[in-house]
Amino acid sequence: MYQPAIPLSGYGGWKLLQSTYTRQLEGFTDSSSVKNDRAYLTEKLSSPISLDDFMSDRRLLRVSLTAFDLGGEEWKGGFIRKVLEEASDPESTFLQRLNNSDYTLYSKTFAFQDGQLSLSAEQVEEIAGNFEAAAFRGAVGEVDNSMRLSLNYQSKIVEIAGTGSSEETSLYKILGNTPVRNVIGTALNLPADMSKLDIDRQADILKEKLESVMGISDVADLTSIDKVDKMLQRYHVMNTINDGPSPTTPGYAALTLLGGGGSTSGFGALASQNLFLSRF
Repeated sequence: MYQPAIPLSGYGGWKLLQSTYTRQLEGFTDSSSVKNDRAYLTEKLSSPISLDDFMSDRRLLRVSLTAFDLGGEEWKGGFIRKVLEEASDPESTFLQRLNNSDYTLYSKTFAFQDGQLSLSAEQVEEIAGNFEAAAFRGAVGEVDNSMRLSLNYQSKIVEIAGTGSSEETSLYKILGNTPVRNVIGTALNLPADMSKLDIDRQADILKEKLESVMGISDVADLTSIDKVDKMLQRYHVMNTINDGPSPTTPGYAALTLLGGGGSTSGFGALASQNLFLSRF
């Protein structure tokens, strides 16, 4: 199985991954397991399928969920069926209350009508492409989870904040998407126990932080290329500060010496924070 190459951690590693992304994705999708899963998905979805047959096909369920960054949740059979069934009920508020943009998009794509699903060739091709990209993000996460979160953020933020939704709705979507929330929470240094607060208060705090730290008064501005890069830069800098430098951190050897040999605590940790903040 192809393993993504991520020799550096932090923002330097992220920029390296970006520069090699296309080549690495091509190498990943050329692996036999990925090609076989894509072919299986395409074959099964190229003709009408019933909800019962869809739900009973564990491989199809796994691959289709992976395409929407929901890989590993195929064991939630009853819950997934409810998501798909409730989506066809115009009076249902289940998905709205669930507040999970990945499941919302999944249910809209796999829109069963009277227990049957029929997709066009273009839709099947799009899902297959999404599967390859999402599976690659998962493989990246096995090497460095912060890089997976960054790829997820880059992939999802336009969908979440740039859909023409109201400011309030966009804030709720951000709070409801775990990878995006993790990136923004780390980048903005949001309180760790913020999730215990009422959702409206969480949205207020998020909006305040976006304005004070990022200079963003309109949530839709998060989708600009400059703001995406700035958010991910802050995420990796803050992540490095919180976790401490690793052997793959640029300047690690010097920081180790400053820290007194084998440790980066004390003066060394302070030096590492100053180093990264000065870069930022």
